[in-house]
Amino acid sequence: MSRQELLKRLAEDTTYDIAVIGGGATGLGVALDAAARGYSVVLLESHDFAKGTSSRATKLVHGGVRYLAQGNIALVKEALHERANLLTNASHIAQPLAFVMPSYKWWETPFYGMGLKLYDALGGKISNLAGLGDTEFLNAEQTSQLMPNIKTAGLRGGVKYWDGQFDDARLALTLAMTASEKGALLVNYCAVESLVHEDGKLAGVMARDTETGQTYRVNARCTINATGVWVDLLRKQDGHATGRSVADMVAPSQGVHLVVDRSFWPTDHALMVPKTEDGRVLFAVPWLGKTILGTTDTPRHDLAREPTPFADEVAFILREAGKYLTKAPQRSDVKSIWVGLRPLVKPPSDEGSSTKQLSREHTVLVSKSGLVTVTGGKWTTYRAMAEDVLTRCMESHLIRKSDTGITAHMPLSGAQKGGQSVSQAPGLHLYGSHAAQVQTLPGAGRELGGAGVTGLTEAMVRYAARFEYARTVEDVLARRSRLVFLDAKLAGSLADDVSHILQEEIGQDGDPQAFKKLAAQYTLLPV
Repeated sequence: MSRQELLKRLAEDTTYDIAVIGGGATGLGVALDAAARGYSVVLLESHDFAKGTSSRATKLVHGGVRYLAQGNIALVKEALHERANLLTNASHIAQPLAFVMPSYKWWETPFYGMGLKLYDALGGKISNLAGLGDTEFLNAEQTSQLMPNIKTAGLRGGVKYWDGQFDDARLALTLAMTASEKGALLVNYCAVESLVHEDGKLAGVMARDTETGQTYRVNARCTINATGVWVDLLRKQDGHATGRSVADMVAPSQGVHLVVDRSFWPTDHALMVPKTEDGRVLFAVPWLGKTILGTTDTPRHDLAREPTPFADEVAFILREAGKYLTKAPQRSDVKSIWVGLRPLVKPPSDEGSSTKQLSREHTVLVSKSGLVTVTGGKWTTYRAMAEDVLTRCMESHLIRKSDTGITAHMPLSGAQKGGQSVSQAPGLHLYGSHAAQVQTLPGAGRELGGAGVTGLTEAMVRYAARFEYARTVEDVLARRSRLVFLDAKLAGSLADDVSHILQEEIGQDGDPQAFKKLAAQYTLLPV
């Protein structure tokens, strides 16, 4: 459906059962679950789908090993169950990934190994059905064979365990496409500017198409605020309209990731260091032919759309990686650096709390006017979060009652078994069953940047514009393709080529200059 057709639908005089504000993991999950149950649904996103936090994850589908260490068994068990659902329902985008935790002290292998055996047990049989293996105890030789670049001096052994890996932005897009197939109306680049109240109750929203400036009133029986770290902006607007004082519920935490060449981690096994010098976890994760190093967990007090890393965060990741890798990356080896803001939920009194102590669990609130706000959580549990949100909407009598569990075993758009691992170089496998359709478009044999360089063809850009809601060069090179996250300089060099194709497809150039500035930012390391 073209953008003109989407906006024509948006302009219709109708009252939706549910209006979702926010097109990240949470909002898209809610929209899909609601549409699958037969509700009429509209979702509005001010920028692009997954533009914010939801495209900047560590790319892991996991139960949360560190939450197990904290004793949060219920959270881990739920996440492990959802991990299996996701690996099954989106097998073209998410696959099992083996991790190795090296041991340099005599007690580490038995200590962490027993915890990971419990991790297996909490996952149950459903984990094995999703292709996840059992935890194994390794000696030093086995550990070094699985991790060719690991430091062997003092290495006593290790533990191999399983979690999952995925492409976050493409999963978000797949949720959008699946929700659309179920009848939901989704519009990106359409910002909600105000809430509409009638007699003290929320009746809908006023939205503006950011491309044309056209405004739309969207009526809805239930409005869901799923704007991530930005949820407090709408909550305060709702409170002001109804004469209430509203305190912030989100404390943003910044996560930084560095991407380097695969030569620094030449294996399809991921490295997991459970405790660095400041207590955080360190990962080295193979992803789309490169290696992700991260992540940090630093309080941040602004809500920047493009947050930048702090110098000490970059130094921390490189320093910790150097403790374990014989070939250690330097600042000059970083191909891309990107930052995401996590919406951590504040405790009742958050004075003196670090973000490592705040809740990773999601929270659902319903205001007196009927605004439903959901925030927190993580990608792995997006589906369970959606169910919780809709259950709360029903309990608050905002929507009619319906069955639950509709999406638990629902294959997502394009799902097919036997796809390539996400750790391999980017290519058609991420399209799943839609790959054949991509290949029918002009330019299927022309790879931008040269054969074997980017994995992005002219046909993929055309497909993004025609079927995947892409409006800008950034949409294509940051989220339909992940190139700016893999090699920002290379991505910047393709901006003009992508712009020419978008001009042909949608009649606008997609702002290549803005993307070139963004790509330059992703290569700029703080001093």
